[in-house]
Amino acid sequence: MKERIRQILSQRERRNIIITDAPLSPAAILLPLYQKYGEYYILFTKRTEKVAYHKGQICFPGGGQDKRDKSLQDTALRETFEEIGVRPKDVEILGQLDNMGTVTSSFLITPFVGLIPYPYEFVVNEDEIEELVEVPISALLDKNNYLEEVRVHQGRPYRGSFYHYQGKVIWGTTASILNQFLNLVFARD
Repeated sequence: MKERIRQILSQRERRNIIITDAPLSPAAILLPLYQKYGEYYILFTKRTEKVAYHKGQICFPGGGQDKRDKSLQDTALRETFEEIGVRPKDVEILGQLDNMGTVTSSFLITPFVGLIPYPYEFVVNEDEIEELVEVPISALLDKNNYLEEVRVHQGRPYRGSFYHYQGKVIWGTTASILNQFLNLVFARD
């Protein structure tokens, strides 16, 4: 699976997917994958109500680019370490997905897909992260856990994706990034 993901992500031209005319600040996230009980999982975070953006939402670890970051990959790895304690040296980057613009927080997010070891001693930053949410990829591919809905934002219609798992809802830009990953790797429509 690891080599398949690496190959798929390396053989495509990345795009910018932007649905706003507002200026966007650079940001990066890590889509952390790991193997548990012979199955691949994706690790999400549920943000606290204390953070500036995306309060209470299910997200990938990540955030805005800092002046000390040499690249957006450095941003994703630094933010992942700050939020959940995964050391950059423990992440094997497999590739990147399309840059996604956010409407609510005005970021242009560069998503990196990375493999992390499991089990792992996560160190959760309790000011930013309320809980870790582990979701098996099989549950994300189950059509009973997925819904698409058209919504209007700032007068423009857009199709939103919603993933449901054990009472949690993954939506917004996180769901769009997840959707692209699943469609590319598992040839899902």
